[in-house]
Amino acid sequence: MSKYSTRMTGLNGSATREILKLTAQPEMISFAGGLPAAECLPAEEIRRITADVLSGSGAVGALQYGVSEGFSFFREELRGFLADVGVKTDSTDNLFVVSGGQQGIDLMCKVFLDKGDVVLVENPTYLAFLQIAATYEAKVVGVKSDELGLDLGDLEDKIKRYSPKLIYTVPTFSNPTGRSYSLNNRKGIAELTSRYDVMVLEDDPYGRLRFSGQDLPALKSFDKTDNVVYVTSFSKILSPGLRVAVMAGGKEVIRKLVIAKQGADLHTASLSQLIAYEYLKRGFLKPNIERSLPIYRRRAAAMTAALDKHMPEEFRRTDPEGGLFIWGEFSVPVDTGKCFADAVKRNAAYVEGSVFYADGKGRNTLRLNYSNADEEKIERGIRALGDMFKEKVTEVKKLI
Repeated sequence: MSKYSTRMTGLNGSATREILKLTAQPEMISFAGGLPAAECLPAEEIRRITADVLSGSGAVGALQYGVSEGFSFFREELRGFLADVGVKTDSTDNLFVVSGGQQGIDLMCKVFLDKGDVVLVENPTYLAFLQIAATYEAKVVGVKSDELGLDLGDLEDKIKRYSPKLIYTVPTFSNPTGRSYSLNNRKGIAELTSRYDVMVLEDDPYGRLRFSGQDLPALKSFDKTDNVVYVTSFSKILSPGLRVAVMAGGKEVIRKLVIAKQGADLHTASLSQLIAYEYLKRGFLKPNIERSLPIYRRRAAAMTAALDKHMPEEFRRTDPEGGLFIWGEFSVPVDTGKCFADAVKRNAAYVEGSVFYADGKGRNTLRLNYSNADEEKIERGIRALGDMFKEKVTEVKKLI
């Protein structure tokens, strides 16, 4: 008999986290992570805020236990922050602070999922969600999607067939594809999930990182029946090291989530909350995002140009308008998982696409991150990947 719980059977470490360890060498050019650019981390402002917080009368509060919901004054400030994307709340009881967006995902699964329950996801979807759902022994079913969002016909069919307990979605600059759902698609999802009374977790870590195209309101903004819970993080727009995010939803759901959090880490770190609060209150966030967007725009442009120049003609890619990722697909059966070791030998790395699929498909796909490498490294790394994939495509075509 195993000494470990049955839920650990078949669970593996995150593919992206394992790749980050593998590619830690200084000569490696990694497009595998999802890290914000180092230049976008406002170290000096955070240093000043931290000094101010710890030098005043609030120092004890910054170092002491806090309430599970998060500081009330921080939650009040967050109401305005959420309203900017159309997420309007009646009071601070409609939101609470969590230790990063990933904790928000975990708490939703803990509150709503029992063993064998069905969750619907976009196919492909965020790898960490697949891991968390597996931990709760849920059955994850993929929904067809395209550049406009979820296939609403397929979504309705699968709601009827599986009676899912939860739908997980990243409507804006999805991880891994980088695509965004259209306005009508968001409205359609809200209408369907309200009609069939299905809970939705809308994950929005990248929505404020738009450098081209038209801003879109959150899916939550079309929710009239409290079926959508919205989570957004400060990791990509302030600092991932702070581990601060916020969830918004109906009061009853939020109360259940708070109870679940009490059994996890009691509350989000007080010092981290106060740093994020002061950063918002002092008006630093918007200027920092505005400084960051040109960096991401240039790097995305550099990567798309390099891909078009160096990758084989059998390769297709997305064209990002924001976020951190480009999604690629080969029209011939190149297995990107089997190619990875050769890429590492050439000091370049990516994430194979199949790990993002609920059904294990997508072996001819890959995810590339452009935010954490400068333009010169992007050119060198994509050239190395292009040379390798041209060889692989030639080998595959001989077998077709």
